[in-house]
Amino acid sequence: MKNIIPFKKDVIFKTNLSEITSISLENTLNLKNDTISGDFIISGDYKVSDNSTTVEPFELNIPFEIVLDDRFDTKRATVDIDDFYYEIVNNNVLSVSIDVLVDHLQEKTIVELEDLVEVTPVRVTLDSEDDDMEKESIIKEECIEERCVEEEDQLPRKDMEKEELEQKINSIFNNSTFSDEVYVTYNVFIIRDGDTLDSIMDKYNVSRDELEKYNDLSNLQLGDKLIIPNSYEGN
Repeated sequence: MKNIIPFKKDVIFKTNLSEITSISLENTLNLKNDTISGDFIISGDYKVSDNSTTVEPFELNIPFEIVLDDRFDTKRATVDIDDFYYEIVNNNVLSVSIDVLVDHLQEKTIVELEDLVEVTPVRVTLDSEDDDMEKESIIKEECIEERCVEEEDQLPRKDMEKEELEQKINSIFNNSTFSDEVYVTYNVFIIRDGDTLDSIMDKYNVSRDELEKYNDLSNLQLGDKLIIPNSYEGN
């Protein structure tokens, strides 16, 4: 990938500037980490007036520094001059324009989290005589890919999400009434761009009423998790 960085500088001469008879551009630019820094060295000769038969030498050292966007990988990048042009303004100002070329840039790869997290079945047993409920739950989240985050943040984030999911499922058990032994399998769906409630219901063949038993559907946003049940009556 190539990237052009435009640079412009107006240099005021102490004498009259009628004509540039010769000009050259050199540079000491170098790229370190994400920063390009160095000097532009512009030298040449000029005439003070149109009628002058002699020329005067000049040399300009112009510092340059810029920090590249951190979304780029600069390990293989190179820096060069792509174009250089100038203009005399008001007979004493030399306006120079320099296009800096940064080549071989690469965008850093971002790994995204898979939108579907699988959860193992949860078994619920109800004793109808004394109305005591014994719960046996095993929750296992299997992430296909990890989100591109700092390594030290990954484990706390997963533990927090697992704890929130356990609390949500336990809340459902505490507020539900079962008349017989039931085996329930849950899918946990992460809402992403382009998902709608209708598309999710069609995908999992579930009704809105069934979803509302386990989720608050009033204010769904990207990144929210939906618990999607599949119930099977036991013998």
